[in-house]
Amino acid sequence: MSKNNWFIRAGESAYLFEEFKETQVIAIGWNEVGSLTQVRHTDDVKKRLRNEYPDYKDGKVNITAGQLFRFANDMKVGDLVVTYDPQTREYLIGEIISDYQYGEGMISDKKHYRKVTWTGQVDRDVLTANTRSTLGSKITLFALQPETVKELTHFLKSKRSEPLDLHPEETEKEQAELDAIKEDVIERAHEFIKDKFNHLDWEEMQSLVAGVLRGMGYKTRISVKGPDRGRDIIASPDGLGLQQPRIMVEVKHRKNAMGSNEIRSFIGGLRPGDQGVYVSTGGFTREAKYEAERSNIPVSLVDADLLVELINQHYDAFDSEAKSLMPLKKIYWPL
Repeated sequence: MSKNNWFIRAGESAYLFEEFKETQVIAIGWNEVGSLTQVRHTDDVKKRLRNEYPDYKDGKVNITAGQLFRFANDMKVGDLVVTYDPQTREYLIGEIISDYQYGEGMISDKKHYRKVTWTGQVDRDVLTANTRSTLGSKITLFALQPETVKELTHFLKSKRSEPLDLHPEETEKEQAELDAIKEDVIERAHEFIKDKFNHLDWEEMQSLVAGVLRGMGYKTRISVKGPDRGRDIIASPDGLGLQQPRIMVEVKHRKNAMGSNEIRSFIGGLRPGDQGVYVSTGGFTREAKYEAERSNIPVSLVDADLLVELINQHYDAFDSEAKSLMPLKKIYWPL
């Protein structure tokens, strides 16, 4: 039977790392669900979590249930296990030597536990960028890929405590790996923001677009609810539409792409001196883009991707209303 390889976090900020190391035990929380010795399906764990943690949303229930089930059932005697101490920047590597157990007295406030034998430590700084990225996940418990384990065990056996002296081409490869990780993070964040605003209703989306415009320095007026008159938001320097530029904005929050007829109708409602912005989270057809390009009145088409770019670019200037509709956290990346 092939062995699995695991990473387990030693609690928030690794506050249990020394206990893990000294007692040769790994443990996981959510004590209130009780013993999982007889549990054979994640649905049973989910049911217990919903009973004991009624404030948990479905997503958190699913993730937590998966981690508990893996700890109790998928982990096996003989599996490799890794944990991390952020203070010393060292990974502790060992082997699981007991089946799942539940009870008090082994680790401070965790009742789900397994016994392990620690075999050594590896300095984080000797690892490649890809491996550091993989091991940097904030998930409590997850399976490790073979290439990650291969690198860890290589440095464990060689007992190296200094990074490899990389040749220029290897240094370039390391930088390329870091750049790829960065781009992956940016792309995923981009899609997550789209996921976020796709859950907004039309009125919330309209308010978010108005918030983006205010972040860009304009004052906005949102049209009263009623028959569609071809504009949803008026943006201008004075907020009255008397000073230039006077921007008329229409917002469509639908899955289907807007076509040439919709753009033609929007342009037809604009007056000389107006500028138009048409926002469609479902995008635009090729004909719609052509219609906007040949318009005598300046018209910008904003799809979901461009809207995300505008949100990222102007988020620091968002007011509290806009930030409440799209709560985001800034992430710093080393240069």
